[in-house]
Amino acid sequence: MAKFRMVPTDFWMNPEISEEMSPEDKYFYLYLLTNPHTTQCGIYKITKKKMAFDLGYSIESVQALMNRFIEHFGLIRYNPETRELAIKNWGKYNLKRAGKPMINCILTELEEVEDLSHIQYVAGNIRNDDILEIYKSFCKKDVHNELIEDQKLVGEQNEALQQEAHLPQIENNPDDVSEIIEFWDQNGFGLSNISAKDQLLGWLEDSEFMNPKDVILKAMGIACSNNKRKLNYVVGILNNWANESLMTVAEIDLYNPDKKPDSVKSKLMNRGRDIPTDCVLDITAGEDW
Repeated sequence: MAKFRMVPTDFWMNPEISEEMSPEDKYFYLYLLTNPHTTQCGIYKITKKKMAFDLGYSIESVQALMNRFIEHFGLIRYNPETRELAIKNWGKYNLKRAGKPMINCILTELEEVEDLSHIQYVAGNIRNDDILEIYKSFCKKDVHNELIEDQKLVGEQNEALQQEAHLPQIENNPDDVSEIIEFWDQNGFGLSNISAKDQLLGWLEDSEFMNPKDVILKAMGIACSNNKRKLNYVVGILNNWANESLMTVAEIDLYNPDKKPDSVKSKLMNRGRDIPTDCVLDITAGEDW
């Protein structure tokens, strides 16, 4: 774990930072450059959950900020599978000198990087020639690995083509996206909240629901009825259904978590002593008058 990281004073003179970034963007960028998980090579593992905890944001807010820095600013890359984050200008800020301890540290860290494309990404802004050569040596490994992966991919594609005829075909409805967006906009979820819409639409592809569009609309309807028109609330509903393995709207409609099993109900109804079946009631029994 690093004790400190360098952020030069001309950081604030960069027009992209001073003019285009919001205060929230600047706060997030400084966090990416200085948090305890950073490494000397500019590529480190970190989860969105950890970032949200450190910054005091929701995971959805962190995802929105990451999308801005990846797609709009082009300052970072993130691999969700390896949980590795790479910073484009890391070499510009931190790799100006090349002492032996630093080089040994960088070599050790680059050996542990799983997504080698991150190494080439960071190398693009390294000014020190000695350090740049180290990064280039790992980039050559990446090219070799890509050739091997391409060969594997061709084999997998051929196998997939052979199996395709035996798989059931699922027809995609091109109106699913527009229907969800229309419901979102017309029911007060936030007309201009583009990031939240994108995250919700991700459930169309990434979820295991049989008909995700109908399930998403049902979750949004519940949110409206409870006056909770927020992405977190809708996603919470979807996660609960997924955890309960409720894959269709029909299964969701039949599901009642508060309903007691019939066996439990029968036990509650049959509490007390059993009455013998051959018992005959005689109200005068035991009286002599």
